[in-house]
Amino acid sequence: MRVSGRPLLLVTTVGARSGERRQVLLGRFPDGESATSWIVTGTAGGSATHPAWFLNMARNPDKVWVETDGREIRVRPESLEGAERDAAWERIVSLAPSFGRYPAATDRLIPVVRLTATE
Repeated sequence: MRVSGRPLLLVTTVGARSGERRQVLLGRFPDGESATSWIVTGTAGGSATHPAWFLNMARNPDKVWVETDGREIRVRPESLEGAERDAAWERIVSLAPSFGRYPAATDRLIPVVRLTATE
């Protein structure tokens, strides 16, 4: 799946409050040469609050899956920080320049999350 030429990733989390499975399509970015990890961002369109899927991951990090090639794979989310986050963000903006406008639209630091297959 693609939107505006960017590949997408179907991410399933478990609701922080509801406990129910939730799905969201997110733009995905390569994590180096790895075929078993992906980078996603919590831009929420530049809104003032983090997206629900990010909060769900923070509350239930052991209950996160991605769908790729028709298979659902359990992943471990890792919020990137510091220089590693900044370098990933630069790569994201180089691949998708429209992402560069989000930091100016919000006071929060936009999360950059690595999703690594655990299976």
